[in-house]
Amino acid sequence: MASVSPTPDTHPDESGPVDFALDLTSHEALRRVHVLEAIGPDWDPIAVLSGEEAAYDLLYSGLDAEQQRLYEELVAAGVLPRRGGGLAAA
Repeated sequence: MASVSPTPDTHPDESGPVDFALDLTSHEALRRVHVLEAIGPDWDPIAVLSGEEAAYDLLYSGLDAEQQRLYEELVAAGVLPRRGGGLAAA
């Protein structure tokens, strides 16, 4: 359960905001346990990252001239990282 601790210089009968702190450390630890239970023991983070990279490669492959131009603009603006050695794969 989260702890709430008002600061010593505030009184409940005062109108206005009251300072307090919430310690969510135990809640965060429990959340992480539930996440690890949900993904299971077979989860392979390296394989997941490799799959994501492959998906990005497919996303930026086979672009027509207009799509390639827009891709280059987004790379130049820093919106997208440059992939595939400078050009999206055809």
